[in-house]
Amino acid sequence: MRRTAPDLRPIFVMRVFAARIPLVAILLMLAVPAISAQKLPRERLPQNGTLATLVRQANLYSTADESTGPISEVNPGRELVVVEQNGKWLRVFANTDPPDTRQSDQPEFSSDQPQPISGWMLDKGIVTTNTPHGDLILFGAADAAEQQASQPDPLPGIAEQARLLYRRVVMMFPDSPWTPEAMYRAADIRWQIQKADASTLPSAHEKANYLREQMDENEMKAVEKYFPHTRWADLAAFDMIDNKLCGDWQGSEKCPEQESGYYLQYVNEHPNSPKAAEALYDAAWRLASAGDMWSEDGDAKRSQEDRDHARAVVASMEQHFPDSSFTARAADLIYKIDQGIAIYGNSRE
Repeated sequence: MRRTAPDLRPIFVMRVFAARIPLVAILLMLAVPAISAQKLPRERLPQNGTLATLVRQANLYSTADESTGPISEVNPGRELVVVEQNGKWLRVFANTDPPDTRQSDQPEFSSDQPQPISGWMLDKGIVTTNTPHGDLILFGAADAAEQQASQPDPLPGIAEQARLLYRRVVMMFPDSPWTPEAMYRAADIRWQIQKADASTLPSAHEKANYLREQMDENEMKAVEKYFPHTRWADLAAFDMIDNKLCGDWQGSEKCPEQESGYYLQYVNEHPNSPKAAEALYDAAWRLASAGDMWSEDGDAKRSQEDRDHARAVVASMEQHFPDSSFTARAADLIYKIDQGIAIYGNSRE
C-alpha cells in the first residue's frame, strides 16, 4: 500500500541562507526534473571465452598441475574469462588488480593499467553467465559476505568482497530481478567505506561541507539514472544527503536548520521511500538541536520557532508513519523538549 506524501508545506517556514521562506517555495527552487529511465549498459562479452567470477578464494597456476605451486590468488568477485577446459581444470584470464576506491582519484590516462593474468584454476566455485541461477548464487554470496562485514572484527577486505560480488551480478546478469538491489548495495558499500575513511581526516571537522572529503556520487547517480522512481533510487538519494551536511556545526544554528531542510525536501521528493520516516526524524532532531542552541545564545523567539517546527514534523510522522520506530524515537524527542531536557549538548543538570 502506497503512503500519501506527508504534507509539510502548510506548517513550515524554513530558513535558507538566513532568509525566511515557506517550504513550498524552497521546493520550487530546488526541484529537479524527473529522471527518465535508461537501459542498463551491457558488458561487452569476451569473444574468446565465457565471462565468470568466483564465490571462493582460488589459486591460479601456470599449468594444470597443483604441484607446480600457485602464481597468484584470486578473490571472490574478481572478473574471470574462462577460455578452455581440461578435465577438472579451467584456463582463465583473471583480473587481480587492487580494489577500486574513488573514481575521481583514478588517472584519466594511464599506460600502467593492470593486465589480466592467464593461468589454470580448478573448476570449483566458478559462476559463469551460463550457470543456472547464477544471479541468485552471486547475490547470495554477496549478501553473506556483507553480513560478515557487519560483524565485530570482520575479515580484512570482506566488505570489498561483497561489493565486487554485487557488481558481478550487475555486469553478468543485467536483466536479473536482483540487479537493481545489487547495484544499489554495491554503491552503498563503497559509500560507507569512503564515509568511514573521510571521518578520520582532519577536514571532517570543517563546518562547510565543501571543505570536507566528499564521497564519490557516480555509482549512486547511476542507480538513480537506470532505476528512477524506485526504492533503490530513493535509498541512493538518501545516502547522498551525507555530502551536503556540515562536518562540525561549530555552534552555528545555520547548520542544523539547513540540514533539516535537506531532509524535509527529501521526504517531499521521495514520499514512499523506505527512509522517509528516518529522514523526518533526522529533520526533527536537528530542529530541536537548533532550538537548544538558540536558547543557549539567549534568543528565546528563534528557539521556540525551531522547537515548534520539530513538533510539527513529529505530528506528521505520527500521522503518516505511526508504526515506525523512528516515530517512537520522535515521541521521546518531543517529550524531552516539553520537559526542558536538552537535545543537543549535555542533558545533565
